[in-house]
Amino acid sequence: MRRLQAAGAALGLAVIGLLLDNRIIAEPRRPPETRDMELVGYHDLQGRSAYQPLVHRQGARWIAYVGHHGDLVRNALTGNDEHNGTSILDVTDPRTPKYLAHIPGEPGRAEAGGAQMVRVCDGATLPRGDRNKVYLLRTLGNSAQEVWNVTMPDKPQRLTVIVQGLRGTHKNWWECDSGIAYLVSGAPGWRTPRMTLIYDLSDPARPVFIRAFGLPGQQPGASGEVPTDLHGPISTGPTGNRVYFGYGTSKGGVMQIVDRQKLLSGPKEPTNENLLYPQVGRLDLPQNVGAHTAFPVLGVEIPEFRHDKEGRIRDFVVITDEAVANECLEARQMVWIADITTESKPFGVASWTVPEESGNFCGRGGRFGTHSSNENFTPIYYKRLMFFAHFNAGVRAVDIRDPYHPKEIAYYIPAVTDKTEERCMGSGADRHCKVAIQTNNVDVDDRGFIYAADRANTGLHILALTGTARAIANFQ
Repeated sequence: MRRLQAAGAALGLAVIGLLLDNRIIAEPRRPPETRDMELVGYHDLQGRSAYQPLVHRQGARWIAYVGHHGDLVRNALTGNDEHNGTSILDVTDPRTPKYLAHIPGEPGRAEAGGAQMVRVCDGATLPRGDRNKVYLLRTLGNSAQEVWNVTMPDKPQRLTVIVQGLRGTHKNWWECDSGIAYLVSGAPGWRTPRMTLIYDLSDPARPVFIRAFGLPGQQPGASGEVPTDLHGPISTGPTGNRVYFGYGTSKGGVMQIVDRQKLLSGPKEPTNENLLYPQVGRLDLPQNVGAHTAFPVLGVEIPEFRHDKEGRIRDFVVITDEAVANECLEARQMVWIADITTESKPFGVASWTVPEESGNFCGRGGRFGTHSSNENFTPIYYKRLMFFAHFNAGVRAVDIRDPYHPKEIAYYIPAVTDKTEERCMGSGADRHCKVAIQTNNVDVDDRGFIYAADRANTGLHILALTGTARAIANFQ
């Protein structure tokens, strides 16, 4: 009888145990786990592994563009199998997102294919764009950078190939007010698959090359050790005159502050001296710490310093590492906050991570640790809240009003679905697999909605803050 009771209990927990035939460790199916954050809408993205979400207002509509890792998946709109590329959805009503189109990407699995990255600008904002058009900048796998006309988002048309013959790409940045684009690329001859090619895309139909840029030691003809790869730049445009570069995933991280004007107009021959010319400041991180995303948080009034003669207003960069190993087989990748008030001498002042014991995250399967932060400067959240993709710990909202003491105030961990892809470890008799959420990237729109894209094919979750967390935001 006891055996029968035990068997029934195990069955009720949705097949807990080890399936010896293919070594899949089945965990109990958890419902969504949440604190002061609720699910507003959801789309499975046709079961495609998602990388970067971005939501853009187009007239009276809000359109979501989602970049994907490589795979081959059936497009229900066309009935054809298509290599993962870019999904386009109407999220005007976030409760019922509508899939409009899929632009195929490059053949290949995971980061060897797809079209991971998306940026969007209106022609009415670009200095020489067609005022009636909307433009999408995206990568084509690791080989090219493209611009598409997405004025009619259900009928995207490729406008131009900016550059091809590359051997690496990642998360670009596009200044819509100036048209300058910082394209993470692997240009021929450079010693790294991810450096920067800078183009003037003020007229997206006629790209103009400006220069190549990277860390000293990455350029053609250099000798010695090659510095770590670039992951992405974030620019404050002509007004802020700074570009913040993050290099490294889970090790050898570098956060670099660059004078934008010197970068664009300074000497362009990639010598060590010329590559250092626009550099304002640089923070080299320990060997087991990366710098995937470097998000500037500038002009923060520190309440604790309000009576001090100096230092009441300070500048920061929030540095987010990327976890790359399943089941915690690496150093913890987390959030680091650097004070850059004196730009030439940045220094770390705080860190933040999800406590592992709060959810037994190392045992859940897949990656546990940060990947990236939101990159939208909307005043609803800027200098108040930031959102971090934390793989199997979902989306985490952190109060940064006092950057010296960041504090988590909300989270949402989605439930796995029948589309969630397993994550495997080991080989042979030691091989085992687990199914876990892998929240990969997160962003927000100018309405305050939060968009979480899942690496393990679960889809796109549209979220909203509730309770005390929502009160911190500036919805006025």
